Amino acid sequence: MTAVQVGRDAPHVRGRRALVVDDDEMVVALVRAGLEGEGVEVVTAADGREALDQLARSVPDVVVSDVNMPGMDGFALVSRLRAEPATRSVPLVFLTSRSHADDVLTGLALGADDYVRKPFELTELVARVVAKIHRPPVPVDTLVRDVRTGLLSASRLHEEIDHEAGRAARTGRPAAVAVLDVAERDQLVERFGARADDDLAVQVAQRVGVHLGSALDRVARDAAGRFLVLLPESGPDEVRTRLTRVAEALAGERLTVAGEGVQVTPVVGWASLDPHPGPGAAGPGAAELVERATVAADAATLHLDLQPVRWTPALAGTTPPAGRRARPSRAARLRTVLGRLRTAWQIALTLLLGVVVPFAVYVGLYELAGVDVSRPLYLVVVGALLLTAGAIWTEGFLALRATRPPEEPASPPPPASAVIAAYLPNEAATVVETVESFLRQDYPAGLQVVLAYNTPRPMAVEDTLAQLALRDPRLLPLRVEGSTSKAQNVNAALAHVTGEFVGVFDADHHPDAGSFLRAWRWLSHGYDVVQGHCVIRNGDASWVARTNAVEFESIYAVSHPGRARLHRFGIFGGSNGYWRTSLLRQVRMHGFMLTEDIDSSLRVVEEGGRIASDPGLVSRELAPTTLAALWNQRMRWAQGWFQVSRKHLLRAWRSPALSLRQKLGMTFLLGWREVYPWLSLQMFPLVAFMAWREGGADRLDWLVPVFVLTTLFTASVGPGQTLFARRLAVPEIRRQPGWFWRYLLVSSFVYTELKNVIGRVAQVKELMGEREWKVTPRATAPAAPTTPAVVATPTVTEASGAR
Repeated sequence: MTAVQVGRDAPHVRGRRALVVDDDEMVVALVRAGLEGEGVEVVTAADGREALDQLARSVPDVVVSDVNMPGMDGFALVSRLRAEPATRSVPLVFLTSRSHADDVLTGLALGADDYVRKPFELTELVARVVAKIHRPPVPVDTLVRDVRTGLLSASRLHEEIDHEAGRAARTGRPAAVAVLDVAERDQLVERFGARADDDLAVQVAQRVGVHLGSALDRVARDAAGRFLVLLPESGPDEVRTRLTRVAEALAGERLTVAGEGVQVTPVVGWASLDPHPGPGAAGPGAAELVERATVAADAATLHLDLQPVRWTPALAGTTPPAGRRARPSRAARLRTVLGRLRTAWQIALTLLLGVVVPFAVYVGLYELAGVDVSRPLYLVVVGALLLTAGAIWTEGFLALRATRPPEEPASPPPPASAVIAAYLPNEAATVVETVESFLRQDYPAGLQVVLAYNTPRPMAVEDTLAQLALRDPRLLPLRVEGSTSKAQNVNAALAHVTGEFVGVFDADHHPDAGSFLRAWRWLSHGYDVVQGHCVIRNGDASWVARTNAVEFESIYAVSHPGRARLHRFGIFGGSNGYWRTSLLRQVRMHGFMLTEDIDSSLRVVEEGGRIASDPGLVSRELAPTTLAALWNQRMRWAQGWFQVSRKHLLRAWRSPALSLRQKLGMTFLLGWREVYPWLSLQMFPLVAFMAWREGGADRLDWLVPVFVLTTLFTASVGPGQTLFARRLAVPEIRRQPGWFWRYLLVSSFVYTELKNVIGRVAQVKELMGEREWKVTPRATAPAAPTTPAVVATPTVTEASGAR
């Protein structure tokens, strides 16, 4: 069915969510198609009770519901929605065959926002639903409340706190102000985008209201996303007991963020209202009380033990004022500023070395010695760009006929293991969902799941993992004391691995069902390592994530299999990679390498091992959602590749196990990729020198046929590689044509050169001994067109490194 278009001026609703409730599957399918055609995400339920279960997990932007349904009908459903603070403002549109005027009046009286009779026009229904998403109703009695959560606004709660403080001063009755936050909130927002904050807010609001247990309490949410709670008529012991109950309840439940189950760690701080400020003295006002509670909450983040922290004067000055997250020390802030300045200086240094110095050398040779090196150097640079473009095109065509695994394994599948490497402060919220996805794997010979993790402090999710291990003996949670890297976690896990082969994964990976059996088909036929296809599953979170989603298809669906055929070796087996256990125990991973998995894989290749690249071996992971996170990730990858290149290039040429073709492939992979970012800059000083020599850019011949054709060829790499990626992408990414168009535009004008900058700066950092590991939540760019006669510069395809 084609997408329903509601008009050129329809409000932007892409990424918003609708819950469609109907027991008629045909109606559900029709409505889903219409809404998804406008970019609205759709979840469904067959009746009112199932709808309530969906609402408990995540509150949508609109509900479309039938009236006549088994179990709980639509009228009962809307009554329940309007009775709950978290859902009272969610728009609801009835879509029903009950067309009598009394039915319409009943539905609207109960709180429905629109009433559409069956049979219906799909375009009209979609237009009405889109309008409700764009302009959700705000009841008069909730104007001082958050529309999504039903909570009071922070300003209104401040008024309530001031009123309660005055009452406490008059009567001497106790009260308290608390601040509640989720320790993992920043990481979840970084992983899933702004939607994560909304999902958390709705679900935490629901649970706080239930577990506080008093109708006198008032709850609000401030601009920073924290929850503010006023607890009247509550002494210190009662406050501590009630807040502990809330924290333990939240930590023990599974919340849903962007459709994925997460575990969270609440942090709670509180401050008592002063009932006896003294004669003529005014007690602290709302702003100061909230600031005190925030200071206490920040102190609670140091422990993450679910125990509420009460404000005392001893805490004053140790944490930030209200409205801010916990601030690092002055020394840490200074290091951050100096680090940013250092990176800016390093970028300037690469431009100096790559542009200014060559230009000065060309001018100096011409002025002092009468030597003009521009023509031969221009041909060298053009040849370099043609070589790179030709290699990328070749990889693309070879990927179209990538080798597939043997149809049947050569021997029955043996026991297997999965090792999931995790750093819990960053991965705590999603690691349980990841573990459960592995436990659902359908592998006939038995699958052991080892979660090898490190954490600087105990975390509540460890108890959840221990309970899960008690229920399912296939799971082994393994805390690696003193670990500071993925390599240490993986190496420690190998002592506990029982499988004949082992899959190595990051903590956000969800492999497809049947992945281990597919990997065994390769391994049983003589391969040592199999690298799968990593697919981004949060592409709708931000433009950065969407760029990553398409880029990963160009890496794992195009470049890896194409290069494996071109050079006759695979080069990566670290994330979504499957190893013979005996081999991985022998090779290990080296924690001093920033891309330890690539280093291990290359050591296998140099010893004559066989690594397969299988684009059909799919595992879905999370991409960075912000430019800063992407920068940190790609800088680590680029610096790790530079380490690997320096270590392995000569080793590859000395290896008796490699053929000449493979050694040349290693040279292109390890040597050319490090030289190319500098070569790609040389067109600028060369053209600048020629313009200087001729007395102005207008005196240059910009239409020399060979250079025009060369420019067109290199510029074609970007569109060509994007087309290859679209052709070979997994279905859910291929169904997003807009992502590919945006990727092509971003890559052509920004992203390609950004990655070249990162490649150059990474080399400078490595040579300066700057090897800071920055953990990020979660590489091949096409060519960028440039000015006439300046040949476009494709980027050497980059394989992803350790996350």
